[in-house]
Amino acid sequence: MARVTLANLSKSYVDKKAGAVTAVERANLEIEDGEFMVIVGPSGCGKSTLLRMIAGLEEITDGIVTIDARVVNDVPPKDRDIAMVFQNYALYPHMSVRENMAFGLRLRKFPRAEIESRVNEAAALLGLGALLDRRPKALSGGERQRVAVGRAIVRKPKVFLFDEPLSNLDAKMRVSMRAELAKLHTRLRATMIYVTHDQVEAMTMGDRICVMKAGRVQQVAEPLELYHRPANLFVAGFIGSPPMNLFRGRLDGNESRLVFTEEGATGSGVTLTLPADLAARMDRYAGQQVVLGVRPEDIRVAAGPAGERAAVVEVIEAMGAETLLHLHSGVGPFIARVPPHRRFAPGERVDATIDAARIHLFDAQTEAAL
Repeated sequence: MARVTLANLSKSYVDKKAGAVTAVERANLEIEDGEFMVIVGPSGCGKSTLLRMIAGLEEITDGIVTIDARVVNDVPPKDRDIAMVFQNYALYPHMSVRENMAFGLRLRKFPRAEIESRVNEAAALLGLGALLDRRPKALSGGERQRVAVGRAIVRKPKVFLFDEPLSNLDAKMRVSMRAELAKLHTRLRATMIYVTHDQVEAMTMGDRICVMKAGRVQQVAEPLELYHRPANLFVAGFIGSPPMNLFRGRLDGNESRLVFTEEGATGSGVTLTLPADLAARMDRYAGQQVVLGVRPEDIRVAAGPAGERAAVVEVIEAMGAETLLHLHSGVGPFIARVPPHRRFAPGERVDATIDAARIHLFDAQTEAAL
């Protein structure tokens, strides 16, 4: 396997109407040997462009890509010792599963015995043994995707690249294939770089996650690190399902008693007294605009007579294992995660209490975590 390093990697295009367009800007990333790295972000953030530059399918405007300590900027894709699995399966319809998986090895003039051995080994690993003589039209979407993965495995590359490989599958099949790919990584201990726009995929699959926005890397960390300690507002709002609740407002008081008041709150809205240790650290932000973040599971909701923390239930999403309450503070909407046995009704007024020990604060101007 191999270590992959991206140093100040950039990609720019020239558009006749828009002029110069920067797809990726000075991206720095180190993927360790045998690591499963997930690159995640919204559509158009540059994640697929970044992957294609690693693969050699996209010309690099600036910066360096190294694979296994070798600079590969000018190395053709076929000589980089990588294998790529695309969003569409790209299988040859006139070939059997066996022939599709073996095709790349035949082009490279591998001995017939070794081709047969590698194909059988990959088929056993992916549960394709009984399907080797079928053609793609006789396979389900999940089976076709496994064939595409098997075609990559038989090459035994230094790095596997996945470009949103599960996007064409239905929800149930995506969950199944996520588990299959995670188990595959555990067995192979291969270096894998996986691109997706689905943060649930990122959280459940990656050893580490690289979050991108508008061509720039926002934060690189382990999944729970991203969830509990987001570096900025974008990461806080993007990672998590449902996402973190964000309230814009102002801090008033001093280090002995610092109070957050939601912007626009007049008798209603979110108000919160900061814990003493946090207030001491945030004293220099007194009188300034900040953003308060809180995860849905860190909001306690009580039915019955609503007091000063009153909120109105707008929508109820009963998920089975949990219930998501869409509430309104009097200023804006937010979401609370409550146990499934709790019963609420649309329009009901409830008490919503934020766990002050679990809040996040962000600078309203720079959007960086405080």
